[in-house]
Amino acid sequence: MIHIKEVAKQTQITVRTLRYYDQIGLLSAPSKTEGGHRLYSEEELKKLQYIHFFKRMGYKLQEIKDMLSDPEWDWSSGLKSQLAFILEEQRRLRSMELSMRELINGIAVEGGNEPLAVQKLIQLSNQHKKGLPDLKEHQLKAKEPDLWAKLPKMNGEDPDSLEWIALLGQIKRLIKGDPASSKVQNIIRRMAEKQGEQFGDEEQFVNELWEIRKSPKQSEQLGLYPIEQEVLDFMEQAFQIYLSAADSRISKEETDEH
Repeated sequence: MIHIKEVAKQTQITVRTLRYYDQIGLLSAPSKTEGGHRLYSEEELKKLQYIHFFKRMGYKLQEIKDMLSDPEWDWSSGLKSQLAFILEEQRRLRSMELSMRELINGIAVEGGNEPLAVQKLIQLSNQHKKGLPDLKEHQLKAKEPDLWAKLPKMNGEDPDSLEWIALLGQIKRLIKGDPASSKVQNIIRRMAEKQGEQFGDEEQFVNELWEIRKSPKQSEQLGLYPIEQEVLDFMEQAFQIYLSAADSRISKEETDEH
């Protein structure tokens, strides 16, 4: 027979927990010392291993008690039921994870303005609940599925989404300044580079998406993260300056070649 303290030491289960198991009839000590300390046999140790194993699988103590005490227990049905519960819990936790990522990224976009990020995400969530119309199919004629998959996601953890979110956040912090400033133009240059990296020569898709982006109603219908009109106008102005400068460089290079 093994003393309760030795059992606790071997199994890393506290004496208090072992006493509680005894109290609820989950694992009873077959005998006690003269001083009243519980003593366990190898059979109880084996049963304790089962209890610990099933606890790790997510079973409640009452469920474990029923499983181990009922000789007619349907193990196959019981395990399938627990598996279904675990899979549903995984889906629930994944949903929570995505919501957390959305909020973290939203706060980054809004420059630390938590209330504004929450407000926009609630707006986005309400739009998703309504169900998105077929605007994608009607208005974007390019290879939509593959191209849409490349768009940055507010709940994404991929490097591309995170960089787009960071770039947008930087732009929002500079909209009171000059769109031709070196800081703004460096951000726009990186945005243009990323656009080329992700969408290649799909200029039509990008242009059509931008036109939709500039429409608050259409952006909302597509479930895009809300961006203030002031920010969109500033970005467009900055892009026009960037493109004009790029055209000037190309013209100068062509002139120098001749």
